[in-house]
Amino acid sequence: MPERPSVRARGKGAESRPLEEEGELRLSLSEHLEELRRRLTVCLVALAIAAVASFAFAQYIYEFLMQPILDALPEEHRRLVFTSAVEGFLVYLRVALYSGLFASSPVILHQFWRFVAPGLYAHERRVVLPFVFFGTLMFLGGALFCYYVVMPIGMPFLIGYAEAEFTEPMLSMREQLGIVKMLLLAFGVVFELPLIIAALAMIGVVDAPLLARYRRYAIVLAAIISAILTPQDPFSMILMALPMYLFYEVGILLAWIIGKRRRKRLPES
Repeated sequence: MPERPSVRARGKGAESRPLEEEGELRLSLSEHLEELRRRLTVCLVALAIAAVASFAFAQYIYEFLMQPILDALPEEHRRLVFTSAVEGFLVYLRVALYSGLFASSPVILHQFWRFVAPGLYAHERRVVLPFVFFGTLMFLGGALFCYYVVMPIGMPFLIGYAEAEFTEPMLSMREQLGIVKMLLLAFGVVFELPLIIAALAMIGVVDAPLLARYRRYAIVLAAIISAILTPQDPFSMILMALPMYLFYEVGILLAWIIGKRRRKRLPES
């Protein structure tokens, strides 16, 4: 009989310990959720402010984006049409949203970094920042390459191919915005290929010999992707497939450099 209180004490302690640990886990999880909510709120406020500010210049931004298409049209038809009363407003609203997302991207990336940085080691922080910086530059480089090189070549070919005595170009605002948006995003992602390959090589998913062995498949895949993402004229397809393959070769070089450095560290460890 005297032993029962001690058994109860042990049982009570054994039962309370998981509850305390669970309470600590819940507190930690709630803190993380609160931090995530705060970061998302800042991102949404920045996006809303940038989008509202961009709406005042949406017409000028849209005209700038459409300039390669307008230049490709015959001079007497150098205008776009809208087929409903709300199409123009919705197009400008989308332009403001896209522009606001682009303008607020530094704030969004900074908030994302502030959220994940406490959970990273020092050497991981040193790697992430260059990746974000060069990834942003490469994406912008791809979008600029599309705007200043691909579209001035591809759009005149596409529009001129359909010209005839019995045809007249009537391009809608909404459809042309969709085409330009798809092209800019596609070329921006293509220019990210070396960094994507380098990231996969750093975590050990791929290496240079593996990438070199699948080079012929990469060429075929680049041709298929360019045929899907471009307006399917030969000039645009070549101007996407060629950089895609070249960046694949750059990715092989980066994977080789990363693998060489990793092999040097192994004897030291």
